[in-house]
Amino acid sequence: MHSQSPFPENRYNAYGRFLRDKFGGRVYKVSVDGGFSCPNRDGTVAVNGCTYCNNSSFRPGTANRLKPVGEQVLTGMDYFKKRYGAEKFIVYFQPFSNTHAPLEDLIPIYESAIDHPDIVGLSVGTRPDCIDDDKIAWFEELARTLFVTLEYGLQSIYDRTLERINRGHDYRCWLDAMQRTGNRGIWIGAHLILGFPWETREEVLQSAGVISDKGIDFLKLHHLHVVKNTAMATEFQNNPFPLLSLDEYVELVVDFLEQLNPEILIERLYGFAPLDQLVGPVWNKSKAGIRHRIEQRLKERDTWQGRLYEGSG
Repeated sequence: MHSQSPFPENRYNAYGRFLRDKFGGRVYKVSVDGGFSCPNRDGTVAVNGCTYCNNSSFRPGTANRLKPVGEQVLTGMDYFKKRYGAEKFIVYFQPFSNTHAPLEDLIPIYESAIDHPDIVGLSVGTRPDCIDDDKIAWFEELARTLFVTLEYGLQSIYDRTLERINRGHDYRCWLDAMQRTGNRGIWIGAHLILGFPWETREEVLQSAGVISDKGIDFLKLHHLHVVKNTAMATEFQNNPFPLLSLDEYVELVVDFLEQLNPEILIERLYGFAPLDQLVGPVWNKSKAGIRHRIEQRLKERDTWQGRLYEGSG
C-alpha cells in the first residue's frame, strides 16, 4: 500500500492520462454501431435483453447503424477534429454485443472501421458468452500492430444479480473469457454497475477486491439508473426500489476505489443518460460535475485508488 497517492492529479488511475502518455496526445474514441444484437435479445440464450438496458439512452450520435461503419468512423473523426483538434482515434464498437456473429462476418466490419492512418486502436464492447478462441486469435494478431481492447460486460460478480437482470450468463462465464483472453497482447476492459438495491454495501466493496486480480486493464463503473422503455423501469414503477443519491454514490465509489488494484485504469466513474429518458435517480449534474464531486471527495478524505488494496496474496 502507498502512504500517499501515486496519482496526484486526480487520485485514481485515469484512462485518459494513460492514453495521452501512450500516444503522445489526446486520443478520442469514435463510437460506431456495427448492426449487432445480443444473445439475450435474439433468443440465442434469452429474449428481451438486460432489464436495465435501453441502448438509445447511451448511444452517441456518431453510432448510426443505418450508415456503413466506415462512414460512421469518418463522421466521428471529423467531429472530434473540428471541435477538439483531435489527431488520433480509437474506434469503439459500442451498442449491443459486437462479437455476436461468425468471425468471417466480423472481420470485414472491423477492417472497414480501422482503415485510416489516424486510427491507433480498436475497442470492441461485447459479452463473455460471445467470444471464442478463433475470435481471440484474430484480435491477438491485430494487436501486434494496433491498440486492441475487448470490453467484457460483467455488471456484477453475483449470479443472483446476473439472473435477476436477465444477463443470460453467469460470473464463471466471465472468468472463462478473462482466462482465454489474458496474456495475448489484448487489453481487457470490464463494466460494473454499483447500486443494485439487493446487493449490500459490503458485497459491492468486496467485488472490488475480487475483480482486482482477474486481469482487468480498464474498468468502467456505472451507477444503477433506471431509463424509460426497459423492464427495470416497469419494475420500478410497479414496486419502487431505492436508488442512490449523488452523495451516496460518491461515497460508495470512493470506498470502492480504495479497495481496487491501483494498476487497473479507470475509464468511467458513473453512468449517464439523457434527462428525457431518465427515470431516476435525477442528480441534475453534468458529467464534469459528477466527476468533480468524486475527485473532490477523494481529496477531502485524503484517499486514493488502491489505498486499502492488499493484493491477491
